[in-house]
Amino acid sequence: VQLQASGGGSVQAGDSLRLSCAASDGLTYAYYMGWFRQAPGQEREFVAEISRNSVNIDYADSVKGRFTISRDNAKNTVYLQMNSLKPDDTAVYYCAGSLRYNTIRSNAEYWGQGTQVTVSS
Repeated sequence: VQLQASGGGSVQAGDSLRLSCAASDGLTYAYYMGWFRQAPGQEREFVAEISRNSVNIDYADSVKGRFTISRDNAKNTVYLQMNSLKPDDTAVYYCAGSLRYNTIRSNAEYWGQGTQVTVSS
């Protein structure tokens, strides 16, 4: 199974982007899903996660109030809406999923290929 992420790009500070992620097996609904990011020279960090039924959602403090994670299981897609982007948000963003666990913070079994987000001031 592969997770396929898309939607990255280069924007100005204050702009918005929406990332999308889908499981190649068409069963995104079965995965606890989320996003991580990795900036140059830094470790990969947790951004957000969402439960299979969208009831449980969690964010890193650095993105709370600006980013929104959601999912449309009928469309086999998980989204990360990123508003009020800052230069510090510049990173490669990875979607991640788990079939077995109810979090992806430390238990992601599947990873996407990463999509670059660049925010200039």
